[in-house]
Amino acid sequence: MLTGLAGFGTGLGLIVAIGAQNAFVLRQGIRRSFVGPVVAVCAVADAVLIVAGVLGIGGLVQAAPWFLDVVRWGGVIFLLGYAALAARRAFRPDALRAAGGGVASVGAAVGAAGALTFLNPHVYLDTVLLVGSVANQHGPDDRWVFAAGAVMASLVWFTALGYGARLLAPVFARPSAWRVLDGGIAVLMVVIAVGLARH
Repeated sequence: MLTGLAGFGTGLGLIVAIGAQNAFVLRQGIRRSFVGPVVAVCAVADAVLIVAGVLGIGGLVQAAPWFLDVVRWGGVIFLLGYAALAARRAFRPDALRAAGGGVASVGAAVGAAGALTFLNPHVYLDTVLLVGSVANQHGPDDRWVFAAGAVMASLVWFTALGYGARLLAPVFARPSAWRVLDGGIAVLMVVIAVGLARH
């Protein structure tokens, strides 16, 4: 039980920080646009990466630094493109449409969530290397209990973020609120992209 709680706390501590993935889930949640698929992609991706870390895939990532370089530059390009779209929306904001908005299709939503997850080298460092190495310190059986706790933390966080965001709907009924949100997202994406480029 304590091992599972330790995994939950570790997982939550790593994913709660505001980043590109969380900003996207928040925006989709506020717009009530394909929230379920987006939450599912983020949670399942984290679960896959955590399990990979427990199975020792982190050693392969460490042995192939070129892989993180490819992911890093792909992430920089994607984040800058996403920042440009957010900045464009900030200059042309609209009010919240409760029944839609955001990305145009479920495929686009799932693709964006997947890209914001897998094109972020930090996700490999956090889930595959960090969570995987900490889990493996708990022994052959307890490591899976730890991993289950970390996976549960991811599921709880993304579900709360995606579906809890609708509580902000009255605030985002005003175009000015969208201007602030999208402007903030644009700045955040640029900052993260620059950080990745300089890493």
